[in-house]
Amino acid sequence: MSVSRDLERYAGLFAARTKVMKSSAMRDLMAITARPEVISLAGGLPDTSTFPPESFAAATRRIAEESCARALQYGPTEGLDETKACIAEAMAAEGMRVDGEDLIVTTGGQQVIDLVTKALIDPGDVVIAEGPTYPGAVPVFSSYEADVVQIDMDSDGMRVDLLETTLDRLEREGRTPKFVYTVPSFQNPAGVTMSAPRRRRLVEVARERELLVLEDNPYGLLRFEGEQPETLYSLDGGLYVMYLGTFSKTLSPGIRLGWVAAPAPVLEKINLGKQAADLCTSTLSQLMVNAYFEQGRWRDYVASLVDLYRGRRDTMLEALADHFPPQAEWTRPSGGLFVWATLPDFIDTTDLLARALRENVAFVPGEAAYLDGRGRSSLRLSFALCDHDEIREGIRRIGEVVTEQVKLYGTLTGEHQAVPRPEPAAEPADGARVLPLPGRADRERRAQRG
Repeated sequence: MSVSRDLERYAGLFAARTKVMKSSAMRDLMAITARPEVISLAGGLPDTSTFPPESFAAATRRIAEESCARALQYGPTEGLDETKACIAEAMAAEGMRVDGEDLIVTTGGQQVIDLVTKALIDPGDVVIAEGPTYPGAVPVFSSYEADVVQIDMDSDGMRVDLLETTLDRLEREGRTPKFVYTVPSFQNPAGVTMSAPRRRRLVEVARERELLVLEDNPYGLLRFEGEQPETLYSLDGGLYVMYLGTFSKTLSPGIRLGWVAAPAPVLEKINLGKQAADLCTSTLSQLMVNAYFEQGRWRDYVASLVDLYRGRRDTMLEALADHFPPQAEWTRPSGGLFVWATLPDFIDTTDLLARALRENVAFVPGEAAYLDGRGRSSLRLSFALCDHDEIREGIRRIGEVVTEQVKLYGTLTGEHQAVPRPEPAAEPADGARVLPLPGRADRERRAQRG
């Protein structure tokens, strides 16, 4: 049977919301980047080869000997008390205090975004997100038919002043956002961190306007340098801030274990949504976390990850300086897994990806982090999974493709003069450059000049 005939047979059966569903840019690339010849700077995959096999063996052996029947059984929807205690310990490492009754254990952090959106959003409701935002949140918001309004960022994170202006505009239009979604620490995809003054002001705005905030914090413990700012959850005390955490980046994404802390009425609705979705998070995964925390080594393991990723970040920044043309800009993350690079406006990074894949190197195009068509000249680069040589070679290959595009544009337009990089916005102790994220107005001005 032909594909067209298949589409005709089933098209009338699909729900209307499937028309606005979007695919995940990272999921689309998984099959390609799994090929051994491809250097993938795309997915935010942690380096699981670093996890000590002896720790894994000890945890599984203990479960098999002491809790086999329990590990193979259903558990409570909200999660095991022992696992909540581990979560409380992980949150305490970032200065947060949480009661187990305020937590639900989830199947990864991604499920939190889905459950919160399911509980709060009707079609057409407004969600506020950063611009760019986590590409994995885009399909969720689209699936629930949210109207996503994105707020520009700079090197200090989301522009809270622009957020307030946007909230005023929405109020005049008779529209009230259901929640603000933010990744304030080592943001995915931009790599920047929201400053302490902006965090305080965001919490104040949430209280003044009775506005919920979903704080997504997968990378907070992966800090390479600088002081740790207070989380939004700590500043708010759990009144309007919902907190999303996960063990995917600090222990293993394969155990699929995350959590949400939220006000009791919201948590009740999330619980109902989770019951309908998967009944409960894997009991085996929860017992794995419990057994590993009982070994008392998780902080040492996270510290080893910080050292590993810090070195890889430095290698990527050096490679970008060596191989990207002077027209390019990029952020310098003080933690996390990502660098956000912005190229000249005449380069479309979705097209660039197709060219890069022919050179066996991958990245995430910037448009995947927007819902309004922006980001076409930007790209997300991850330094988490590749070793130093692969990072250098991957950036070299992308740089060659970018340079070819710049030269072609110059040939076609007659503009051959190199554009100098902007002056650094700040100078950290090690002398490395910190470049701001160009805002919408900057891009429009450059486009008019071009």
